Amino acid sequence: MLGSTRIRVLIVEDDRAQSHLLSSHLTRRGHDVSAASSSDEAIRMFRVFDPALVLLSADSSSIDGIEMLERVKQIKPDLSVMMMGAGSTPEQIFRASKLGADGFLAKPVDLLSLDQRISRMLEGQRLSTEVSQLRDQVRRQNDFSMLFGVSPKMEDVKNTIEQVAETNATVLIRGESGTGKEVVARLIFSHSLRHEKPFVKVNCAAIPHELLESELFGYEPGAFTGANRQKLGKFDLAHGGTIFLDEISELHPALQAKLLHVLQDGEFARLGGRRDIAVDVRVLAATNKQLERAVEEGMFREDLFYRLNVVTINIPPLRERVEEIPVFLDFFLRKYSDYYGKSPSAFTEYAIRRMMEYHWPGNIRELENLVKRFVIVGNESQIVRELTNRPVMGAAPASLLNWETESGNGSPKGSTEAVLRENAPAEESLSLLEIGRRAAQIAERKVIERVLNETHWNRRQAARILKVSYKALLNKLKAMGEDDEKKSTHAK
Repeated sequence: MLGSTRIRVLIVEDDRAQSHLLSSHLTRRGHDVSAASSSDEAIRMFRVFDPALVLLSADSSSIDGIEMLERVKQIKPDLSVMMMGAGSTPEQIFRASKLGADGFLAKPVDLLSLDQRISRMLEGQRLSTEVSQLRDQVRRQNDFSMLFGVSPKMEDVKNTIEQVAETNATVLIRGESGTGKEVVARLIFSHSLRHEKPFVKVNCAAIPHELLESELFGYEPGAFTGANRQKLGKFDLAHGGTIFLDEISELHPALQAKLLHVLQDGEFARLGGRRDIAVDVRVLAATNKQLERAVEEGMFREDLFYRLNVVTINIPPLRERVEEIPVFLDFFLRKYSDYYGKSPSAFTEYAIRRMMEYHWPGNIRELENLVKRFVIVGNESQIVRELTNRPVMGAAPASLLNWETESGNGSPKGSTEAVLRENAPAEESLSLLEIGRRAAQIAERKVIERVLNETHWNRRQAARILKVSYKALLNKLKAMGEDDEKKSTHAK
């Protein structure tokens, strides 16, 4: 039997005789078959049935074959779709091929030809799966080698990932920016029972909250001006798989309620929709903020926090696992040497020692960018000088991390010279270049804090006034080490 591998086939055809013929034949060949006679019915069945192959009519009166092809490919890009038509034009065939159709079958469909097409499709899927599995295996090995070196703390993280991966539990991944939260999320996904289903990432801070609702949940035609057709949201696209909500602390309160509804009931409503849609999605979330503080300040729903916080994975910053730095250096050096086609020499022991003394406020991401620059430039002394002009592990991370204000006016406590003296590296005197750099840092911080005070710590508004991106402002605040207590004082 050609169809020795049982697959799910969805027939989308309004010609009942043709649909019945195909359905009976494929059922006899051992396949699991469903049929739909309209586009709307096909989409509803598609979500539930999850076919491996769609036989799609290209010339039906109640089915727009090209539009239907585009919609199912949006939901499941790797899906095999064969178009069927009696009088299809070369333009239609070309457009369908460009949208990802696997071929055209002339009506009435020749059943032998159909069997041969399915057999070739199954063989191609088998080879593609084998290649994908090999790539995943290599990627997972790389990820593990990058994340889990000789640090006991990361060994604990690895054990937690292994324990939680094959469950459907919601996981909250916590850690500073650049520690590898997305890598942990992808590791959980790749070791889960959903690893063959979609993995959809959403950065909640990168999309304005006015647009994030339609991005997450989609919309129906007529939901707002310009909504001429249905748009599927990220939860639609992640059906059966996993959605990763990065920077979950930035989710607008109005959307927090909708996310809570998904977590509690497994349902959501599109913008302009009149009914709830059932969805099977595992939620992984990440944050570099103290959500408990946000709950206390009324910025994050307490019930949503507890729904997200079923399992927590805390990723330690790089400064707390410096014994892994040589492992990261070796990994990134090999990675970017291959990428750029260069052959730089290995880092000297002196350079590695300086890197292990450095505070790494940007964590692994900062280390990766440093190695990338080294591979491109090939000048170790430049990298060492760059690190030497930054704080070392034994000193305060930066002169501006824990400054105080007098009388709430935002001016630095003490003179510029005092601040510089207080935070100067113990091993060296300050050069004129260093004095200028630190004075610029103080001036920059003063301006940032003044604008934040004026906007009552509305960081998005402050970013617009300062003419920097919201992400850039967050990174500056992170580098400056603005403590949460001070933020909450200003917010009040």
